[in-house]
Amino acid sequence: MLRRRALAACTATVAVGALALAGLTGAASADASSVADAPAAGADRLSPGLLEAMQRDLGLTAGRARARVGEETRAAAVAAGLRHFLGAGFAGARVSGDAAELTVATTDAADTARITEAGARAVVVAHSLAELTSAKAALDRVALHRAPKDIPVWYVDVRTNRVVVEAGRGAAADTFLAAAGVSRQLVTISQSEGAPRTFTDLRGGDAYYMNGSGRCSIGFPVKRGTQGGFVSAGHCGTPGVGTSGYNQQAQGSFQGSTFPGRDYSWVAANTGWTPRPLVNGYGTGDVTVAGSTEALEGSSVCRSGSTTGWHCGTVQQRNSSVTYQEGTVSGVTRTNVCAEPGDSGGSFVSGSQAQGVTSGGTGNCSQGGTTYFQPVNPALQAYGLTLVTSATPTDPTGPPTDPGGSWAAGTVYAAGDVVTYGSARYRCLQGHRAQAGWTPANVPALWQAL
Repeated sequence: MLRRRALAACTATVAVGALALAGLTGAASADASSVADAPAAGADRLSPGLLEAMQRDLGLTAGRARARVGEETRAAAVAAGLRHFLGAGFAGARVSGDAAELTVATTDAADTARITEAGARAVVVAHSLAELTSAKAALDRVALHRAPKDIPVWYVDVRTNRVVVEAGRGAAADTFLAAAGVSRQLVTISQSEGAPRTFTDLRGGDAYYMNGSGRCSIGFPVKRGTQGGFVSAGHCGTPGVGTSGYNQQAQGSFQGSTFPGRDYSWVAANTGWTPRPLVNGYGTGDVTVAGSTEALEGSSVCRSGSTTGWHCGTVQQRNSSVTYQEGTVSGVTRTNVCAEPGDSGGSFVSGSQAQGVTSGGTGNCSQGGTTYFQPVNPALQAYGLTLVTSATPTDPTGPPTDPGGSWAAGTVYAAGDVVTYGSARYRCLQGHRAQAGWTPANVPALWQAL
């Protein structure tokens, strides 16, 4: 659980220069437990289906599930500030346990006091996140030229401060490292017999059909200007392929698709289909999507799919690479959430935040397994798309209405700062850099109405 401390911030135009102690509430007599239990954006309105899945798969009560989402949101805000402050020495951040305790790694022992002051556990490691990411990028470049044989997965593991290469044969891993020019000192080779596969051709999430034959799942509704549509997995179709919806009515066509290499696509829908900021709740209440802030490693994450319904687990490693029969896909996130054929392309969410679309994996939901999702933000950036969220109009008839006030996205706020948003005033509870969609009214974990 994050302590009642926060990043001290300067202004929106000045980089964070120091970390300082600051109470999370304006009142000196405020109870720390009341802050710790404050829900994140929409945490008090989480889908019943998602809550049930978190209780089943993570062993949480409904109240503890809401509290965990709140803790993870606050941890992400603190980690973002520390990453900015630590610069080149930053070596990754993760949360652990039901209380989402934040651990931040650095290569500079002099930074540990500042990390501790921010309410996180400090760990000094040998390699920066940038160094490990660079090594993995070298492996990715080799794989994009030719998918490595007997190397199903590789990723940066911030917990062990290593690049992990899963291999069916040790010799195959050595050959892979040599071809990429990656030092063995940065790598841990793990024995793996898994053979990841894509979950293509069957329904997951809201189903759609490709040219009347194969089936996949809608990931998240999006817009490109006034054109509505959705993102999904890249292996589901190629540009020009037509789609029909779950009701077999004409829907649209693929406008862009990347697979292998990455695993994302986008489909432009005709005017008969209206994009909504929702994920199918399968009769237990739809999940409303409020944004796409990435959850930290160790955070809870849930997947919606029509084959197996809601299932939850945790984010294990971001920026992973996996080799399918069709080739290598890089930049996916590894989770211990189960999935089965038919869940492909479905939505991964953490709280109310969109995380990505189901790519593939191993195992099943009877015995457990590993599933990879393609993060949604790179897909949005690749095709110039805007995620449809509860903070954006679904059917705009003109420019979005600005409620006015002093709050502004991009500004660095310190605990105790007071802003106006619309006709209301709010006090900052946790130091953070404001992002679009993280408006004071939407994020009670970061702002307290006055």
